[in-house]
Amino acid sequence: MGFIENCEEELKVKFKNIEEVSYFNQKKVLNAFRSNKVAVRHFNGTTGYGYDDEGRDCLGKLYAEVFGAESGIVSPHLLSGTHALTVALFGILRPNDTLFCISGMPYDTLRGVIYGKNNGSLKDFGVNFRYCDLKDDCFDYENIKNSIDESVKIIYIQRSRGYELRDALSCEQIGEACEFLRGIGFNGCIFVDNCYGEFVEKREPTEVGADIIVGSLIKNAGGGLAPTGGYICGKSKYVDLIGKRLTAPSIGLEVGSYYGGYQYFYQGLFLAPHTVAQALKVSLLIGQAMWKLGYNNYPSMEKSPCDITRAIEFDNADKMIDFIREVQYASPVDSYVTCEPWDMPGYSDKVIMAAGTFVSGASIELSADGPVKPPYIVYFQGGLTYEHGRYALERILTKLNK
Repeated sequence: MGFIENCEEELKVKFKNIEEVSYFNQKKVLNAFRSNKVAVRHFNGTTGYGYDDEGRDCLGKLYAEVFGAESGIVSPHLLSGTHALTVALFGILRPNDTLFCISGMPYDTLRGVIYGKNNGSLKDFGVNFRYCDLKDDCFDYENIKNSIDESVKIIYIQRSRGYELRDALSCEQIGEACEFLRGIGFNGCIFVDNCYGEFVEKREPTEVGADIIVGSLIKNAGGGLAPTGGYICGKSKYVDLIGKRLTAPSIGLEVGSYYGGYQYFYQGLFLAPHTVAQALKVSLLIGQAMWKLGYNNYPSMEKSPCDITRAIEFDNADKMIDFIREVQYASPVDSYVTCEPWDMPGYSDKVIMAAGTFVSGASIELSADGPVKPPYIVYFQGGLTYEHGRYALERILTKLNK
């Protein structure tokens, strides 16, 4: 039996657990499709104001039900995860409010949104910001309690690691944090960046106490088919405010057309539980192989992943770059391209990124990236099919052995 086959044999129980979660979530999604009476007419595009855009309205209701929320916005006009988060934060926060992040510093591209200078940031509009680091990958409850005052309007939680070397947060951890916050009297909005975490577990943050969750459709929730877009789901009072920021205060969610049609948004959500399961299996296979070769990676193989990303640590830049290049060479799109570190917008260090994807930048597809600086960490994610990830691993192992 070969090296990869041994890894697969060792992962049988974990693979079975992933399949169980996938089946649970597939039923949840399918039941939401049935209860919302999704029909062919919902796939049609509209023009102009979009007053009669049934596809848009139904899609928001569908996502809300899947995520156990009161209301939802799902829109191709949300251009990325960062944009969706920005719209949601600006929709809820007001001058002199405080945004308090309890999962450490938010990831790089959101920092300019929060406290950039003279760029239209929240800070420019009088919104204050503070944060509290995690403690041993858990919430630092004592510090959190001491940092909350009447100005705190949003408690912000980033579920995934971003470019930090920590494990993703589980819905159990997020639920405990929500219970703690309500227990100490916090009555504002508990806001979760849910990117990379959708359908990894049987529950979503809005099912364990979060008021708002936000994500990108070119990650988990779009199932590899959504060509663009983002979603925002949660309590109606917050979703309504956010809708007025997405369009205009006097209009809200009554308008918004999309001529291209919505089939891939619906179909992508239907496929998402299965697609996420494929990505999780790829993550575990890569993790098991790299661990057996002596490379530290996170989450450890003793833990169940809480998102689709995996962080792999290398001792020098060359190995890191080789790994990422092999992911690109194994891609169906732009496989002939050799990745190079570059000054990517929104990041303070040069970043190297492999993304030979059908949807540009889609990290539910097989991809890998990271800032080229010590410690040399590759952030690996995705894989629409397990077979694709396995093939990429074959190439990576050949390169590393050389």
